[in-house]
Amino acid sequence: MNFNLDELKKNHKTSYLASILERLDKEEIEVREMLVKDITLKEMVDGELKSIQEQRDATEKQIQDILNKDIKEEEFANEIVLEIRAGAGGDEASLFAWELAHMYELFSVMKGWQWKTNYESKNELGGYKEVSFEIKGKDVYKMMRYETGVHRVQRIPATEKNGRVHTSTASVAVLPIKKKVFFEINPTDLEMEYSRSGGKGGQNVNKVETAVRLIHKPTGLDVRSTNERSQLANREKALMILTAKLQQLKEEEEAKKYAGVRKDQIGTGDRSEKIRTYNFSQDRITDHRIKKSWHNLPKIMEGGIEDIVNALQSGETGSEEE
Repeated sequence: MNFNLDELKKNHKTSYLASILERLDKEEIEVREMLVKDITLKEMVDGELKSIQEQRDATEKQIQDILNKDIKEEEFANEIVLEIRAGAGGDEASLFAWELAHMYELFSVMKGWQWKTNYESKNELGGYKEVSFEIKGKDVYKMMRYETGVHRVQRIPATEKNGRVHTSTASVAVLPIKKKVFFEINPTDLEMEYSRSGGKGGQNVNKVETAVRLIHKPTGLDVRSTNERSQLANREKALMILTAKLQQLKEEEEAKKYAGVRKDQIGTGDRSEKIRTYNFSQDRITDHRIKKSWHNLPKIMEGGIEDIVNALQSGETGSEEE
């Protein structure tokens, strides 16, 4: 294996093992020099070289195991941004967006994850037009990654006088916040807007322009952060989320090149793809990607999505109910 010793030394997990490799390299040079000076030592030198190689192989295996574990941890980040937007259906869609947010928040509480609101925009009924949350905790991305897509609700709204079933939608996006960022943003590509924050935060929040909106001009992506106490903190949070969005966009573009060979993919992860239907009149939730349904919607909407999450992770399939 060819390792960069300088890089290994920078990693506190591998720095000690890097020093062992360096020592073994020096020992090998010294042993080979003995053979050059005295050919009669060949048998002893061969034994020493074999011992050095065995130690090197064992050390390199330890290093590779550590690096593989780091890659796995990077793939499944322990911090995400969860975005929910109301889709088709007007006020009913906004109320459904709020219910999805409530469902994910209660699930996060059950898992012991930290939950924080970054930005929210509500309608007059208290539903979400759009909202952004930050969630931190063990396996949060691993468990939440398949929630990205369009969620559809079918039910009779409270305001419906004729008892007709309405169909509304809300879109969900899950963005992993990774430790290593490979996407650099050119400052000239950014447009920044400031405004006064609303809601909680005390008098200072409403008097000072602490809320931040970042716009990435080349892509048109925009991010808002309003719930931090200072303008600087909101700007840093917005930049973190924007970087995650741009990095994910880049990775999605790369993935599309190889989409034909990604057999283990559940859907495309596209926000425009309908992934799940919540049918209240039939007390049934159906995930269309794995063609599997569950009942007891009241429990599910109170955070009881563990079975659904586990089924998606395992790729478990069933027979989709109409």
